[in-house]
Amino acid sequence: MNDISAPTIRIEVACTRGFNKSQQSCEVYQHVHDIIEERETIRMGTTFTIPVLSVLQVEVCTDVDQYTPRSALQFNFYVLQDQDGVTETITHCAEEMEISHHMLLPARELHGLWESLIYEEGIKDSVLAFAETSMLFARKGVDKNLITCNRLALFHGPPGTGKTSLCKAIAQKLSIRLNEQYRHAHLVEINSHSLFSRWFSESGKLVQKVFSEIVALLEDERSLVCVLVDEIESIAYARDRISSNEPSDSIRVVNAVLTQLDRLRRFPNVFILATSNLTDSIDAAFLDRADFVQYIGHPTEPAIYEIYRSALYNLQTIGIVEKEANASNRRLSQTAANTTDSIASYEEATDPARPSSTMLDILLQVVKLSAGLSGRTLRKIPFLAHALYVKKETESVLNFLTAMRQAIRKVRNDKRLLLAKDRSAAEEVTDVSEKESNGSCLSKW
Repeated sequence: MNDISAPTIRIEVACTRGFNKSQQSCEVYQHVHDIIEERETIRMGTTFTIPVLSVLQVEVCTDVDQYTPRSALQFNFYVLQDQDGVTETITHCAEEMEISHHMLLPARELHGLWESLIYEEGIKDSVLAFAETSMLFARKGVDKNLITCNRLALFHGPPGTGKTSLCKAIAQKLSIRLNEQYRHAHLVEINSHSLFSRWFSESGKLVQKVFSEIVALLEDERSLVCVLVDEIESIAYARDRISSNEPSDSIRVVNAVLTQLDRLRRFPNVFILATSNLTDSIDAAFLDRADFVQYIGHPTEPAIYEIYRSALYNLQTIGIVEKEANASNRRLSQTAANTTDSIASYEEATDPARPSSTMLDILLQVVKLSAGLSGRTLRKIPFLAHALYVKKETESVLNFLTAMRQAIRKVRNDKRLLLAKDRSAAEEVTDVSEKESNGSCLSKW
């Protein structure tokens, strides 16, 4: 007897208001099953549409190969929330301050964010597995005295690498995966900079107020609450690096934050996400509370390729970039997308045995030229290419890639000039300081 169960293919179905799960789920299942049956391989993250009323998109969340049984399908149906996020304010000392941004999940404005984020292989899988296991342990009531799980993840790395976007995408994913356990889901993004009052002694009280708002949400056991603190070093600065000349309010804020995090830990329906560009500045006690610490660096060459590939496909779809006419330049994997006009994957493009393709050759050159740029900068390149070097509604893919190459060189040159200017200004300040110091020494004589 074989006790090994067949692997499950996870399917997420995005719906709009009006979808009736009890009446329409069978129809959805049949359409999805037919599509999966006819494909030999499907890459995780592949999306497609089906002709079912109020179904917006279907996403396959498992890698499927020719050996994967098509019978074990696990569906997550979810309805996207159309409401805009709300900025939460409090009045303190006769001053109104923005302390957080509150959004209902899964939010339409975050739809597709997870799929658009491209990192080194394995990062997204690890992050999501950590988040799901954290919430599972909390729901099951694992003894906290025996196994520590604070449900706190920290993402660090250079600016522009997508840390905040990843946090929002994780919150969105959790709200989808756990919608059977929780009736409502919230994302509360704390404005950490606002928690420092101009009246220094009041900052600790501001921290308590913003966390009290979160506790009020958590008291509803049917609600999942994801808390995002961007640039955590602003409110969890290393206390051993605070000089005696700085106001003691800075230490009070860190103490208050740590106390409130311990307070949130009592609730099984909370998940906390934090980001930082300066991990050396974070208090050791906060770092010790983080269960999962992930570095997010600049994209690797395969990631850069996928970022440009998805951007070019989008521009081709809407008609800004012309589709390649030569079939050899459109040699596609069946797993890449559900259209015959997509661009080859990185593995196919770098395969020595692939057919000759000028377009792929230039695209790979553009990728190499982009090494070291942040994800945020990479996503600006197609726009800058069109704005500065195309200047017409539609362009061929080869000319557009040439324009992208020019845009990358401009961005790199602009950064070099900016750094050179900053160095020059710093040297001038140093020279002035040295002259003042020398003058002070001479005056003593």
